[in-house]
Amino acid sequence: MAKEREVFINGQTDENGNIIVPGCVRNGIDAKSANKIFDEMAEFAKYAFNKSHAACYAVVAYRTAYLKAYYPAEFMAATLNSFLGNLDKIPQYIDECKTLGIEILKPDINKSGTKFTVEEGKIRFGLGSIKNVGTVPVDNIVKEMKEHGEYKSFIDFCERIADEQVNKKCVESLIKAGVFSDFPQTRATLLSSFESILDAIQISNKKGLNGQVSMFDLGTEEQKEEMQEKKYVFEEHPEMSNKELLSMEKEMLGFYLSGHPLEKLKVQIESQTTINTLELKAIANQMETSNMEGEALESSEKLNSMSKPKYVDGQRVKYAGIITQIKKKYTKNNKIMAFVSIEDLYGTSEVIVFENAYLKGKDSIVEENIVMVDGRLSIREDDSPTIIANEIKDFGEQKQNIFVIDITTLEEKEKSKLRGAIKYFGGDKNNINVYVNINGEKKLCGQIYLNKEILEIFEDICRKRKV
Repeated sequence: MAKEREVFINGQTDENGNIIVPGCVRNGIDAKSANKIFDEMAEFAKYAFNKSHAACYAVVAYRTAYLKAYYPAEFMAATLNSFLGNLDKIPQYIDECKTLGIEILKPDINKSGTKFTVEEGKIRFGLGSIKNVGTVPVDNIVKEMKEHGEYKSFIDFCERIADEQVNKKCVESLIKAGVFSDFPQTRATLLSSFESILDAIQISNKKGLNGQVSMFDLGTEEQKEEMQEKKYVFEEHPEMSNKELLSMEKEMLGFYLSGHPLEKLKVQIESQTTINTLELKAIANQMETSNMEGEALESSEKLNSMSKPKYVDGQRVKYAGIITQIKKKYTKNNKIMAFVSIEDLYGTSEVIVFENAYLKGKDSIVEENIVMVDGRLSIREDDSPTIIANEIKDFGEQKQNIFVIDITTLEEKEKSKLRGAIKYFGGDKNNINVYVNINGEKKLCGQIYLNKEILEIFEDICRKRKV
């Protein structure tokens, strides 16, 4: 580069004094300016591509574009596998799959491999990308299933992987991720029982190594199978609430797969908000496009012909979603602020919360809480669009998820009617926790589907109510 600098500034001649390269000085450019120009070129050379390098990247870009266009499921599965086990990256590419219309199938102990796989144009979630499981235990689990057939039950799974370096933490994570959902036991039952079952299997295996024979080894094959079922006891529990199941799913997979906590609030959110994540992404794309177009614009007439943007910097907006992450920090003036990641049905956006808004809404700024943000847009050329919060509060509809009934003054006949009503209105649409209040002490007694008509029935029965 030093040699080239000399040629660039002062030129180059051959042995006979003939000018080969004139150089800047001969062309009327002073040496100081020439040096400054060469410095800029030298800086650019640190990251500039030569033609052969650029050609290689062009070929790779063409091939990947072709694969994504004609084999989208296979392409996205391969992309997801390149980040196997990275819960920070996986959700980004899952979001791209949704954009492409590719369905993501839940992880399944008998259908999933270690990696993401393609099933009839859909992508099956890989067991190796579940939090806390690790690829070695999962490889052993998948190998056992392929060599000896599908796992017939949770007990069958536990017995077959007992010697495969699969620890309790791994099994717990698999349960939370819902990989055993095709088996009859609820997730709550499996979480309460798996440790004692694994311990019992370990003790049984040790006895087998010592040559001890138990009553379970005697009798016909049918009797053995029947006794084997009785050998392990499940601690039965009803299934957890949908919110708890989705929360565990998000923890283990990094995103909501089987549903979203905001689905039932979609209509209310759309009617009460003025912006969502899709629109924030659209703003970012428009900014990038207009920057590129701006370089090519040659007259102010073209600028004036551009349509007025829907959103502008400083515009007041309302945004709702579920809080997924909170990063608190203190400013130089020792004032608290937070960067809050809030997820709606279309993705995740960042909300900046300064001290006044934080102190006012700190009771609502809790992970997994559904909130309404009243704030203003911050649109900057050098950064992604964000929302600066003026106020954060609980989203109104979720307060209806608790129904408290005061039964302190009720007669036994009314209490009996109340029990019957709670049982009758329970079912698949359970989304309201019902508490009874006796002398100031609340106790959960069930879940019901609640609307205006059902509420009137409870009013008639209880005479007193508190929501």
